[in-house]
Amino acid sequence: MSPRILDRELIKSFSPLSGLKPENQSELAAKTAIQELGAGRYLFKQGDTDRRNFYLVRGSVELRSGDKVLVVITGGADETRHPLAPQVPRHLSARASTNIEYFTIDSDLLDILLTWDQTGSFQVGELQVRENEVHGDDWMTAILQTKAFHRIPPANIQALFMRMEHLPRQQGDVIIKQGDQGDFFYIVTAGSCLVTREMPNDKSIKLAELEVGASFGEEALLSDAPRNATVTMLTHGALVRLAKADFNTLLKEPLQQWVSLEQAKQTIAAGGQWLDVRLPSEFERLHPDGAVNIPLYFLRMKLDTLDPKRRYVVCCDTGRRSSAGAYILSERGFDACVLKDGLAAQTSI
Repeated sequence: MSPRILDRELIKSFSPLSGLKPENQSELAAKTAIQELGAGRYLFKQGDTDRRNFYLVRGSVELRSGDKVLVVITGGADETRHPLAPQVPRHLSARASTNIEYFTIDSDLLDILLTWDQTGSFQVGELQVRENEVHGDDWMTAILQTKAFHRIPPANIQALFMRMEHLPRQQGDVIIKQGDQGDFFYIVTAGSCLVTREMPNDKSIKLAELEVGASFGEEALLSDAPRNATVTMLTHGALVRLAKADFNTLLKEPLQQWVSLEQAKQTIAAGGQWLDVRLPSEFERLHPDGAVNIPLYFLRMKLDTLDPKRRYVVCCDTGRRSSAGAYILSERGFDACVLKDGLAAQTSI
């Protein structure tokens, strides 16, 4: 029997797929097939490094350590809402104890989709300054007054302004387009821009208007995800842009600190706090003891609930969403670091 295509209703019953926007659920379902496997065959074996999430639809699977069966999971049970033993390298083997139906999702693709969706309406303004802080066209002064630049070495700031490319633009010019790959970070130096997001019904919604001193485009660079909004010139104006490599070297790296699990535990023991930016369904399944859960798409709205005097260890499955989260915190003056390689790479938490 040939594999059959998933439907969106089935995808919605699995975590964290249920947290995707409907249009991404539908697109993922259309590209994913339910497959069959006979009793006695393995889905994966202990030590495998294949970066796929395996979801059980029907039948029973044994999770094994060596020759020992630790647990038998049956399709439809609550635990099958989550991927089977997702840590990579695999800590366990998964063997079909009956004929089964299952599907797989590339874990990197899923993480990119989650990052994209959870930052969707917040593509802009990472370094944005308040309107009353901008005087005329003095965008450079406004940018230098933001907290992010207080933590950047002076030599980096000098290099940053030297490497910025100046771009005069006309009303109606499209600066970045939703779905394109990220290649530049932008700052508005004259005029204003409109930020919109395309919806599945071919309509677009307005997300924001950007004035002089506002910036956009960094989240696609941070997460290696496609652009999640379109930015168009509302008026005649100008921008400066910084290439991805320069953004990473001059802005991202000074603002971001990566720590090993051992270093993270030392930080927690010294009074720090785990901050998990995954979806609640992911958090409930597995998280570090004492962790606080604030999904990435809520982070900016919840900043006032965090202690500015405390050091935060930001975590997610792979490090992609937590990298974006730590950047947001660091830009706002919080002391934040990122768990290197994410929770999925750890043998114990």
